[in-house]
Amino acid sequence: MGAPSSDSELKGRHRKMWASGDYPQMVETFLLPLGPRLVEACGIGKGMLVLDVAAGTGNASIPAAQAGAQVTASDLTPELFDAGRKRAEGEGVELEWVQADAENLPFEDESFDVVMSSIGVMFAPHHEQAASEMVRVCRPSGTIGLMSWTPEGMIGGLFKTMGPFAPPPPPGASPPPLWGSEDHLGELFGDRVDWRANERDTLEITQFDHPQDYGDHFKSYYGPTIVARANAEKEGKDEEFDEALVRFGEEWNLGTPEKARFEQEYLISVGTRAG
Repeated sequence: MGAPSSDSELKGRHRKMWASGDYPQMVETFLLPLGPRLVEACGIGKGMLVLDVAAGTGNASIPAAQAGAQVTASDLTPELFDAGRKRAEGEGVELEWVQADAENLPFEDESFDVVMSSIGVMFAPHHEQAASEMVRVCRPSGTIGLMSWTPEGMIGGLFKTMGPFAPPPPPGASPPPLWGSEDHLGELFGDRVDWRANERDTLEITQFDHPQDYGDHFKSYYGPTIVARANAEKEGKDEEFDEALVRFGEEWNLGTPEKARFEQEYLISVGTRAG
């Protein structure tokens, strides 16, 4: 089914955003622990057919393959696959990499035992469509697993900080951190998924010396921050944006001015697809 031209334009902008900067560098810097955590929570094991939606560089796909699963890593932005393939080769595992829109997955109904997403599908603009696609491609009694930043946590705070400077969201788009809300997941999936686990946890980040280094890192490598700052610069608000990010780092710092420490809260949700 072809996408409307306006939707194709939106997807093009979305892909360009995630291809900007260096998201693989962000993964390597502090996101690596998240993938194995989701794989473990989903109970992924030998012989399972697994789809990782919005897989990026394969942070969850690769550990799923290491667990013996047959894994398909899908993402709208295939520019991220090169780093994933390199890592997979280094780990001695093989998996399939497929360019795919989370809101219109190119897979048959009920074709996977596990459908998961680690800090990925939450960034699809239309939450209801993405949730419905995850359900559609998961077999009855199969597992749906999600890891998402929470609205109340640090990344939720980052998006609130960047919001006034970012381009206006497309019509019908919902804020990404809503996926980290138990109530929002309940609304999205309804009785189609029986959630057996909804747990909040934090990712500790100690890789930065100074609080402002956090914002500098995101300005260099993180697509949404790069896009927000470019828009701020276009509107003559780049200095205001930079100052807001410095304040943000200072406010969320749990360490010292000379050795920063941050905690990014996430929600890990695992459920069974209704038969």
